[in-house]
Amino acid sequence: MHIVPFSPPHAAGVVDVILPIQQAEFGIPVTLADQPDLLDIAGFYQQGGGGFWVALDEGTVVGTIALLDIGLHDGGHGDGALRKMFVAANHRGKEYGTAARLLDTLLAHAHTMGMRRIWLGTTDKFLAAHRFYEKHGFEQVARQDLPAAFPVMAVDTRFYARGAAIPATSGTASAASSAMAADT
Repeated sequence: MHIVPFSPPHAAGVVDVILPIQQAEFGIPVTLADQPDLLDIAGFYQQGGGGFWVALDEGTVVGTIALLDIGLHDGGHGDGALRKMFVAANHRGKEYGTAARLLDTLLAHAHTMGMRRIWLGTTDKFLAAHRFYEKHGFEQVARQDLPAAFPVMAVDTRFYARGAAIPATSGTASAASSAMAADT
């Protein structure tokens, strides 16, 4: 398995990973039409300091993560929003390290881009995701503490933040959650 930046040939695989997790696994009534960012990943995420990465196993998309550049906040430091973190059920857990490798890739990129803080929103339903984020240095924050540019989604009920100035740490794959499916 390896992590690569998104390119158009990955588009169908991205949707094939994300929608079943949202709809079938977690019962969230969301469609592709409700997520226009998935129809224009390059135009939405791969701008400014942002990015979108996929985990590939023998050419098949098995995980996704996105960083949306949300601009300046808190005295002029760059911020990012972690979004679209999903891992297919058959690639979750410590033995795969897929979620941790995706997160490491995002954090390394954010650090390189000079971002200072990474924010995310998720639903209360993604309990394994909460544990994963907390294990990886994210702290829960109140909705009112989010930067004005943070894109709150309708399903977001829980929010986290983490400093991005800290470079990604090696070895976080061993701390990966046993079940990772988070929409952020």
